[in-house]
Amino acid sequence: MRLTPDQLAARKRRNVAIALGLVAFMVLMFVTTVLRLQSNIGG
Repeated sequence: MRLTPDQLAARKRRNVAIALGLVAFMVLMFVTTVLRLQSNIGG
């Protein structure tokens, strides 16, 4: 099955959106972990 250029572009945009969402989630988890560790050290 051959994909049209429009379908390939849509797939690429979707992959970029998934990658950005994953990176944002990782950053959120990292920041949350750092803040919790700081509160444990400070307390």
